[in-house]
Amino acid sequence: MAHYSRIYKAVIDVPEADHDKELAFWQGATGQELVPFERYPEYHGAHLPGEAFALLVQRLGSGPARVHLDIHTDDLAAETARLEALGARRLRLVHDHWQVMEDPAGLPFCVIPQPPGTLNDQNARRWDG
Repeated sequence: MAHYSRIYKAVIDVPEADHDKELAFWQGATGQELVPFERYPEYHGAHLPGEAFALLVQRLGSGPARVHLDIHTDDLAAETARLEALGARRLRLVHDHWQVMEDPAGLPFCVIPQPPGTLNDQNARRWDG
């Protein structure tokens, strides 16, 4: 069955001690207010102008500062399997909602489900079979 996916967001992962200054920096750098997420308070984010791409600053509980990408999809199972076939590895499912993975070089990324019908030929890549 066909499904869609696209790289949709860059996520800046920041240790707790650096979070506030990192958030202020990226708000100034983009000229965009990065608002806290009600459901996940460790995230602040916004769609950047044009709304084709989003930026998040994530407060980490532990680990080094880094940047990772989020791939959004309308079929989490199919997209995760497709990426595994390319050499990615599943790390963990978060909040029974999105899949944390790592690419063949060991770099983290997330696969995030989108509501049905929000991805299509105009805004995402179609994967058949």
